[in-house]
Amino acid sequence: MGIGNIGITQLIIVLVIVMLVFGTKKIRNLGGDLGSAIRDFRKGMNEVDAAKADIEAVGKDTQDKPPA
Repeated sequence: MGIGNIGITQLIIVLVIVMLVFGTKKIRNLGGDLGSAIRDFRKGMNEVDAAKADIEAVGKDTQDKPPA
């Protein structure tokens, strides 16, 4: 039995078991924490991209200027 053979009924059974073990409040908190982590990661990646663009812009400015 491979992972490709999992049906909707098996997924529902697993979901019910997880809810019984952890409770809906913990699962909701986990979902919120995961969403915050993803949002913070994306924000960090955007900051890195902006910093790279700034560095590249400074490098191009110094290449365009003639030596003093």
